[in-house]
Amino acid sequence: MIRNAYGVSDRMRTQVEAAIERLQYRPRVAARAMRGASFTLGFEIPQVGNDFLTMIVDGATEALATTPYQLIIAPLGRDQKGDVAINSLADRQVDGIVAISPRVDPAWLERIAERTPVVMIGRHDRSDRYDTITGDDRSGAEQVMSHLVGLGHRRITHLTIHPSRPEPPWAGQAGDEPHVVRTAVYRERMHALGLEPTVVHTLFDGSEARTATRALLDSPEPPTAIFAGNDTLAIGVLSAVAEAGLDARDVAVVGYDDVPIARHPLVSLTSVDQSGAAMGREAARLLLERLEGRTEAVRLEIATELRARRSSAELSRLPGP
Repeated sequence: MIRNAYGVSDRMRTQVEAAIERLQYRPRVAARAMRGASFTLGFEIPQVGNDFLTMIVDGATEALATTPYQLIIAPLGRDQKGDVAINSLADRQVDGIVAISPRVDPAWLERIAERTPVVMIGRHDRSDRYDTITGDDRSGAEQVMSHLVGLGHRRITHLTIHPSRPEPPWAGQAGDEPHVVRTAVYRERMHALGLEPTVVHTLFDGSEARTATRALLDSPEPPTAIFAGNDTLAIGVLSAVAEAGLDARDVAVVGYDDVPIARHPLVSLTSVDQSGAAMGREAARLLLERLEGRTEAVRLEIATELRARRSSAELSRLPGP
């Protein structure tokens, strides 16, 4: 493959890639075996600086510590498509690839898996060619909503990441992303209570969540509880709540992922633990099994558990703007 190879003209690259697609050329796993193992495993991550993703990578690194394999990390830029990093890893002839919830066509991913073992983390796909690992997102979101409702909250807002692009044509056909599942559960529970759901989309970082929360708190009917789609967003929510002179008695905050900072006594963030390190360890294990000859696909779901802390309290008063 000459994708991104030095010295290749754009015209030549276009012609060769068109021929590859027309002929549906794919190097076979057997041919790779003849060349010998590289003893490298690729790890695609959607962003740098996310503590939960770091937990996953740490788990995989731990699992590989006694093996000859090394990880190659391929992070995505904010505007890059998921297939960029995966293609780059495949072209470097890594022996296997772990991909964390990339927004790529499952059919395309299956073609990659024909020649390179793939483990997908964080997408509820069903595939005969690659393995998948997810948290039990439905259970996790159910636990959050039961917790908040049990504390007396009804004005509950869900703050989650904004889709980076319009939904691709295959979305929903092969399975949903974690945030989609969690949002669906939130909507179901609000409707079951006869309440109107409020979903606010933001970008990945906490500063955007902080800005969005300020606007929510200044609204005529501010929420008494905010269910954040992950802990990075939840930290931004907590900052806005504190800056407004409020606390958990005014606005309960619940995150998702249970990253290390959530457990710090000065933060004490209620969050859903989905065992990021265990996901990484299991991903490494599944790749090693594939390299040893396993061919049947495995779907692994990690149990989730709500860790209640001080950021979520029983409703005591309704906040006002």
